[in-house]
Amino acid sequence: MIADDRLIVALDVPDALSGLALADRIGDAASFYKVGLGMLTGGGLALARELKDERGKRVFLDLKLFDIGATVEAAVRGLAQFDLDFLTVHGDPHVVRAAREGAGGSGMKILAVTILTSLEREDLDAGLMAPGDLPEVVVERAARAFAAGADGIICSPNEAAAVRALPEAAGRLIVTPGVRPAGADHGDQKRVATPAGAIAAGADHIVVGRPVWRAADPRAAAQAIRGEMDSPQARQPNRP
Repeated sequence: MIADDRLIVALDVPDALSGLALADRIGDAASFYKVGLGMLTGGGLALARELKDERGKRVFLDLKLFDIGATVEAAVRGLAQFDLDFLTVHGDPHVVRAAREGAGGSGMKILAVTILTSLEREDLDAGLMAPGDLPEVVVERAARAFAAGADGIICSPNEAAAVRALPEAAGRLIVTPGVRPAGADHGDQKRVATPAGAIAAGADHIVVGRPVWRAADPRAAAQAIRGEMDSPQARQPNRP
């Protein structure tokens, strides 16, 4: 099977051994994996290195770093030595600038989180975030993250088209979690779309977790998602 790295499978399982077992079950149906914060104490970094160095997979380390600039820079510099593909930080400009500095000349892409896909406007109000329609806040945070040096951004599929339309987005990555196959349970995600919808909106990569690892046959689930991305509804605007 030809690799299609537009699909990033989130290994949101308890520990590294479970993650490797899941990757083995998926086999060649996925070539890109996300290792998140929830796995950190379960051997997440070791899992990331195993997938990258021994299994030949691409790896997205989703830590959503946020701290003072010096601390972020130091953390990213340490992570850059592992030759990972993507790393997330919060989209605040001072965080993005520090992460970009820490990444140096490594090939690790810095992705800035705009607004989490589990949040709505009332959640932003509770956190005293800027007023305005949520999509407008996402687009503004994306523009500022690009200006600060982000290689790409994380947003929901609902905002991907508006972010893609930004002049600053030329040559940058848009990665969309909150993607659910047609008919799948949304779980705790509030701003969602199908794989085809996300690709049609301009996403370069989609992140899918539970619909794959909860499936009786994770490999078949990943293949089905790839089929949706290749459907006429996707229109594949970012593919040659």
